[in-house]
Amino acid sequence: MSVKVKDVCRALEELAPLALQESYDNAGLLCGDAEMEVKSALLAIDVTEDVVDEAISKGCNMIISHHPLIFRGLKKITGKSYVERCVIKAIKNDMAIYSSHTNLDKAVGGVSFKMAEKLGLKDVGVLCAEPEALCQIVTFVPQDYAEKVANAMFAAGGGCVGGYDGCSYRVEGVGTFRAGEGCNPFVGELGEMHYEKETRIEMVVREADAEKVRQAAMSAHPYEEPVVDVYALLQKSKTSGLGVVGILEKPMSEIDALKLIKEKFKCADVRFSPLLGREVRKIALCGGSGAEFITLAMSKGADMYVTADCKYHEFFNAEGKILVADIGHFESEQFTKEIFKAYLSEKIPNFVTYYSEVNTNPINHL
Repeated sequence: MSVKVKDVCRALEELAPLALQESYDNAGLLCGDAEMEVKSALLAIDVTEDVVDEAISKGCNMIISHHPLIFRGLKKITGKSYVERCVIKAIKNDMAIYSSHTNLDKAVGGVSFKMAEKLGLKDVGVLCAEPEALCQIVTFVPQDYAEKVANAMFAAGGGCVGGYDGCSYRVEGVGTFRAGEGCNPFVGELGEMHYEKETRIEMVVREADAEKVRQAAMSAHPYEEPVVDVYALLQKSKTSGLGVVGILEKPMSEIDALKLIKEKFKCADVRFSPLLGREVRKIALCGGSGAEFITLAMSKGADMYVTADCKYHEFFNAEGKILVADIGHFESEQFTKEIFKAYLSEKIPNFVTYYSEVNTNPINHL
């Protein structure tokens, strides 16, 4: 079975819906034909000329990156910048480029969750929760088919509430209908009023997944003309957002905690605020530039906050109440490739992906 670019995009957007990205961002399919068949994909943090060359040499015709190659609009494509040269080379070689950036930063199971996994944190939750639009989906099914339709809706992303899945409400009742001329009713006779014992199934779904779940219900439904209603909800989900907070399995000294993150994230060095002389048990993390959440990490009771791109004056925001560690932007996001590979392997079996071996970190240490 062939895999098209649009199939890969759809899978990645189930994990990290484009609706989650920041307004300034440019995630999604940046280059290439959505209908093109994908031979294999190269997974990278950044897209550089070396990465494009690597993809060509490995026989890949798609690159999936964390940081978008095209961040701001291109008015000219003449090859004067590395971005323009990458775009030209990608087009010449029929290569698609897709990026999952701040939407993956915010997604459950995204960048900061992967950081927490590397540190072995327990009871991990979102640091800065962000409201996400929700919908309610309702359908009416013959009682014997209720489980089949509900399971199809669950598989498409419906019925997730916080850390729970498979959430639905069901009630038994009687549906009525009369099939007109030209109809091919699943039950009942043409021209006669029919009374069918039905199950009403309703469940919550993210707005970004609503159409996919609706289509799943329609496909699994036995009726010729199934009714599947979608209602916008006033309340919002707060399961996604930037950063996470979790608990170490065993408390450790500040120095040992710093050594742990230096080892796990393969840092050349770690910049940190003054030591406080206490044990570290609760750790907050935010991949990429997260200095703005130092105060929030304190309010969550974190003993330590791990992020990147902290400026000199931002370290003062620790105010002797929390240990702030800056591990570097690339270092905090380097395992994003593992997120891509694990998710795509699950959603598209036998789809071939390769990790980029190019070190795109532009920062060096003497």
